[in-house]
Amino acid sequence: MSKKRALISVSDKSGLIEFARFLEENNYELVSTGGTFKHLKDAGLSPIQIDEVTDFPEMLDGRVKTLHPKVHGGLLAVRDNEEHMSTVQQHKIGLIDVVIVNLYPFFENANSDISLDEKVEFIDIGGPSMLRSGAKNFNSVTVITDVEDYAKIQQEIAETGNTTLATRKKLAGKVFNLTSAYDAAISRMMLDEPYPTYLSASYKKFSDLRYGENPHQTAAYYVSTTENGAMKDFEILGGKELSFNNLRDMDLCWKVVNEFKNEMACCAVKHSTPCGVAVGNSALETYRKTFECDPVSIFGGIIGMNFNVDVATAEELNKTFLEIVMAPSFDDDAIEILRKKKNLRIIKITNPVSDAQTWVKVDGGILVQDNDTQFSDNIETVTVFKPSEEQQKALLFAQRVVKYVKSNAIVVSNGVQALGIGGGQVNRIWATQHAIERAKEKFQGDLVLASDAFFPFRDVVDFCAKEGIKAIIQPGGSMRDEESIEAANEHGIPMMFTGMRHFLH
Repeated sequence: MSKKRALISVSDKSGLIEFARFLEENNYELVSTGGTFKHLKDAGLSPIQIDEVTDFPEMLDGRVKTLHPKVHGGLLAVRDNEEHMSTVQQHKIGLIDVVIVNLYPFFENANSDISLDEKVEFIDIGGPSMLRSGAKNFNSVTVITDVEDYAKIQQEIAETGNTTLATRKKLAGKVFNLTSAYDAAISRMMLDEPYPTYLSASYKKFSDLRYGENPHQTAAYYVSTTENGAMKDFEILGGKELSFNNLRDMDLCWKVVNEFKNEMACCAVKHSTPCGVAVGNSALETYRKTFECDPVSIFGGIIGMNFNVDVATAEELNKTFLEIVMAPSFDDDAIEILRKKKNLRIIKITNPVSDAQTWVKVDGGILVQDNDTQFSDNIETVTVFKPSEEQQKALLFAQRVVKYVKSNAIVVSNGVQALGIGGGQVNRIWATQHAIERAKEKFQGDLVLASDAFFPFRDVVDFCAKEGIKAIIQPGGSMRDEESIEAANEHGIPMMFTGMRHFLH
């Protein structure tokens, strides 16, 4: 029986020796390159080097070794095509039945602190070329890119002497899935353009999820191969696995507290909406202020903090049913206290927010935009009455929170707490009424109000005056701005315009 041939060139050598030995025992000739050849030879196997097949030496520091007709002819020849078979015989090209290739580690080095020239050296050329050739000819060639597939292939060969067509087709699909992501990662590095002609993405599956937004929806979580980010490298210190909704809420929660880089900040999120935000002078104080914003909605919510969690704060957290507690660090004793709640996910998260874009899927397309990371540098008071320094501080606090509330969005604050949050309403007066009502239930002192977009009518200002709001900040830009300014002057309410809208749909 004539030998079959397996071409092996891998950077990830885990499990390779056992699999290669199985192939050799099952009448496969092993052909290999460079370091992989040495790895197989040192293990007592009998590979032959690629240049014995090509009659051409490796050259250009290994850049050219498998880019040769005797490699690609052996991969691409259609076995039941007489002309193809005649051609390979004429040119003494040996057929290749199995290709085992995993690529140079470009993904792992794309985000490292090495130079561009060094990153370019991790771009694999020969590997993808062999994979694509073998995958195109999947009717005859088994192409392996994933060490996790060794066991299944070994089982099929042991049972029937070959892999099944269904398996070869699936493995070919995995090849093009991998190479498309690999090329996308390289393209994004080389182009460095926010909106290239072709929108390519490179993400790797992190895990399957129990379900999506609802139990009848399937879901998975993917992480970028080209970008770092807070939601990529967090650490789960305790609790059950994360869900689709958990991950979305965590992302929002961490973005809110990262707005307050020079202050201790805490955020509570429920159903992708902040239900409490506060700043304070100690961990316990900051969490308590957040809890006070909405003691009802926080039940079953997510807490994010930009500070270390100590024992006292952990004990306070455990008094309420929470899904997740996330922070950059935890005292050891605090972790043990939180772990008493067996289902509570304890998340250590340290990476800063780094997403540059938001992608929104619509039916048949994707909307891509810059993330809303800016705040206006040109805030002006448009009323006769000027806000005090304390009021200005409170207005800017509320403005940082309102950016993360679904439009129409209103936030009412005392400067250290978001006491009333009105979001997702179809008109601004309803959002205003809801936010003020919630705030006044908990706080009787001076309150200020922030809006994510302009007031279309003066009714918002009139309602604010009626309810005792002391200062307002909004983007302006309405055709009826003068009516709102006139109303604020009539009621003695200082009002500031930012000139920058913060819709969140």
